[in-house]
Amino acid sequence: MLTRDQEKYILDHAYVPEHTVGLMTSLSGGEGFLVDDFFFCRRNDWVIFVGYPLRQTFTLEQFEAVLEKVKNDFKPARISLIAPQLPAPFNSTCRQRDSDYYYTLGTAPPVLGDAVRRNLKKAARMVSVERGSRMGDAHQELMDEFVALVKPPDRVKDLLHKMPRYIAEAPSAWVLNAWYTKNVLAAFYVVDLAAGQFANYIIGCYSKRNYVRGASDLLASELLAMGSESGKNYIHMGLGINDGIRRFKAKWGAQPTRPYEMCELVFKKPLLTTFFKSIMRAYK
Repeated sequence: MLTRDQEKYILDHAYVPEHTVGLMTSLSGGEGFLVDDFFFCRRNDWVIFVGYPLRQTFTLEQFEAVLEKVKNDFKPARISLIAPQLPAPFNSTCRQRDSDYYYTLGTAPPVLGDAVRRNLKKAARMVSVERGSRMGDAHQELMDEFVALVKPPDRVKDLLHKMPRYIAEAPSAWVLNAWYTKNVLAAFYVVDLAAGQFANYIIGCYSKRNYVRGASDLLASELLAMGSESGKNYIHMGLGINDGIRRFKAKWGAQPTRPYEMCELVFKKPLLTTFFKSIMRAYK
């Protein structure tokens, strides 16, 4: 597991959201490790490997060598990994595969279009913005609404449902709230300030039932202010995901700055499947 000095080293040199040690260990329920400048988490026979070296220049040769070392030393049944580039053979061996870009935004005041400025003014008259350290019933209601309407992938639902606990336990994590009324949320953002160089937007959602145009823009403005106040150099706005999310980030000046490749490798067959196959072979 990580020493305090290793955790500080990782956070000091972090440049992707997955370098945020507390976030990754909380979400995975595992322990963090540092091997040859690569950070990863392990829980039982599952490894989450962050293939972005902290200080060294990324090369496929180094990436494959460290990944092989982790496989040999920890013998995981599966590895969920991300990296700026993946070896060509992974295209046929990945059980899951995704490609995207990280979007980042400087903390200087952005140049906004007239429509965004109008939305900000209107939203500011309808909602109040709060920096909170707890999530409650109103957040759960908004998350339930979001899941029912958007039907996001399981990993997004899982991330959302883990946020209340993470916010309560992580001193570097905040929830930015746009309150429509005292007990009704128009939108919220979850952010983390643990990394030395950037503020990390983790996830957020807005209500269509209690829709306020510009509520998400208001929270983006608050995130920029928080990043600037905290001395961060930039804001990590997450992945592009889809056209709508990319347009939202682009109107705030966020740019795709680093490639993202995701893959899941499975090395051991489930015991039940192996058992039934052995039974079938016995009857042949």
